[in-house]
Amino acid sequence: MKIMKVKIDPDLCTGDEICVQMCPEVFEMKDDKAIVLQEEVPQDLQDSVREATDSCPSEAIIIEE
Repeated sequence: MKIMKVKIDPDLCTGDEICVQMCPEVFEMKDDKAIVLQEEVPQDLQDSVREATDSCPSEAIIIEE
């Protein structure tokens, strides 16, 4: 099983909330910026995190595998 870690660059985040809508188990809004609730993404949420990353207009989500 591959471990996926996810981060958000707060300097790039524009607060569009797309990641929160797509994967609320991993992302949440705080002070108009997205934050990561779980840095290590469970296997069953990895596809949703990838989709959120691809959909982020500011490219603020960083995945490490």
